[in-house]
Amino acid sequence: MDGKDGKALEQKNGHRLLIVEDDCLMAEGMADYFIGKGWETDVAEEGDRALELLEQKSYHLILLDVMMPGMNGFSVCREIRKNSDVPIIFITARVLEEDKLNGYSMGADDYVTKPFSLPVLYAKAKALMGRIQGSSPALKAGQLKVDVKGHKVWNGDKLLKLPPKEYEMLLFFLENPGRIYSREQLLIRFWGYDFDGNERVVDNHIKKLRKAIGDCGCTIGTVRKSGYRMEVEA
Repeated sequence: MDGKDGKALEQKNGHRLLIVEDDCLMAEGMADYFIGKGWETDVAEEGDRALELLEQKSYHLILLDVMMPGMNGFSVCREIRKNSDVPIIFITARVLEEDKLNGYSMGADDYVTKPFSLPVLYAKAKALMGRIQGSSPALKAGQLKVDVKGHKVWNGDKLLKLPPKEYEMLLFFLENPGRIYSREQLLIRFWGYDFDGNERVVDNHIKKLRKAIGDCGCTIGTVRKSGYRMEVEA
């Protein structure tokens, strides 16, 4: 591929990628690979710099290293999710299930474990972008329907009025059906690490959410000694 073809590919693609990785060689390798595929790519070697770049421009995807000096990937992800739903793929050398669950509960979309091949990383990025671009603006479960863009929820033909926190929780469970989340994970996801209260606040909001959606063919079910999950009646 010559320079003109490469430039045409970049213009046709139009995807913007932010790589947050403190290993300079690894970051450079990922950047070169995605640039070769037509992506506009920026690199941040630390979390604070990544947040600065996000204030300056928008991105279609973020590749986010978990283990970084200073602000780690989990903290960066939590800050990003306060203002943005940009897709995030965590890059990590850690393979503990608890880490993955915490990452997903904070809003990560996928994981890649080091060491990895660049073609595999790129395939995951393409698959994630394809799911998001092809996704419907409405979510459905049982008789519930959520207009994501309009922030409206119906139970059948009845328009429901949900407080912001209950709406956010319902949307989260609908986007992750069947997945179990502990009280601690939900507390971190919706109230943050610095919240001074206890896990009972999660139970109280789940109770309010169940009452608000009523009998709708699905529910936020309690999994004994584990947490909560979205359950749809057969």
